[in-house]
Amino acid sequence: MSPIIKRKGEKFTLPGKYLLFILTILCTGLIVLTFNTNLISAPISAVGGFIIVPLQDGVSKAGSWLGRRSQELVQIRSLLEENEKLKAQIDELTMENISLQQDRYELTNLRELYDLDVQYDEYEKVGARIIAKDSGNWFHSFMIDKGYEDGLMIDMNVMAGSGLVGRIIDVGPNWSKVMSIIDDNSNTSGMVLSTSDILVVSGNLELYAQGVIGFEKLVDSGDRVVEGDKIVTSNVSDKYLPGILIGYISAINVDANNLTKSGQVTPAVDFEHLEEVLIITQMKQSIDEETSIGEN
Repeated sequence: MSPIIKRKGEKFTLPGKYLLFILTILCTGLIVLTFNTNLISAPISAVGGFIIVPLQDGVSKAGSWLGRRSQELVQIRSLLEENEKLKAQIDELTMENISLQQDRYELTNLRELYDLDVQYDEYEKVGARIIAKDSGNWFHSFMIDKGYEDGLMIDMNVMAGSGLVGRIIDVGPNWSKVMSIIDDNSNTSGMVLSTSDILVVSGNLELYAQGVIGFEKLVDSGDRVVEGDKIVTSNVSDKYLPGILIGYISAINVDANNLTKSGQVTPAVDFEHLEEVLIITQMKQSIDEETSIGEN
């Protein structure tokens, strides 16, 4: 009986050699069909083109996008590093610029002090730096870094800029306190340089907000004193050496008694910006004594 014949009541079975033969014939046929026709490859290619090509295109675009982003991140990182270097350079140049400006400002101050020293070469002087000041917008009272160990004494005259700053009112071993001519407690005997008329210059912080201080007790019966005249320290002052520039008359008024005049003086010194000063180490009393001895 044939092995592929199904008996009654038995399951259909196919021997392995026949199954292998059938599969071999089927594979051979498919191979021949594939090589000689596109009956199978065409649908597969179409399906592959419909699915694979868009997928490859998407992967390619994603790769390109990721590549560009990667390059941009590298460039951004490079730019950030360069930016930090430039910031450091800017900070360094800014500090150098500030230092140069400060050196130039100090050089200007020192030149002014030198010119002032030459202008008043008849007096012996020592330089000092301001280290502190009282509250307020102006240097009406301040401390300097020289004291009695440097030969300084109370009532020594202090100069800066173009003229008189004030006088020393207190002295320590390595510091001194200066009261300027704009202080409310300051009164300075002055003289109109062009006429030799005597007046009193009084400090006034409220008035100095306008850049001026006051003067009074000017006797000028001939009306010779005019705005712009120079005011210097007078020879009758008991605290200040004579001939030191105080400022310039900016306003003149006749007093109610019609005998004296008062007005305003623009100081020769900028009391808003002070750093270094010159201290005249000679005293008014000692110079007066030397003059008296010389006359005798």
